[in-house]
Amino acid sequence: MGLVTVSPKFQVVIPRAVREALGIKPGQKVQVVHYDNRVELIPLKPTKRTRGFLKGIDTTVERESDRI
Repeated sequence: MGLVTVSPKFQVVIPRAVREALGIKPGQKVQVVHYDNRVELIPLKPTKRTRGFLKGIDTTVERESDRI
């Protein structure tokens, strides 16, 4: 974790260690969420990078008789 200061324009710099750990690149979108009296930044990943992440998942699910 790192300590940051909010600028007069309400900007913050994400510390290098955090950027590197999360793989955040310049120009990347980050979602800002207000949660439980805090601010969370969630890096968004391009759709192409998530391709295939569910490969091999078990899709057999027991369904109710009215859903077949």
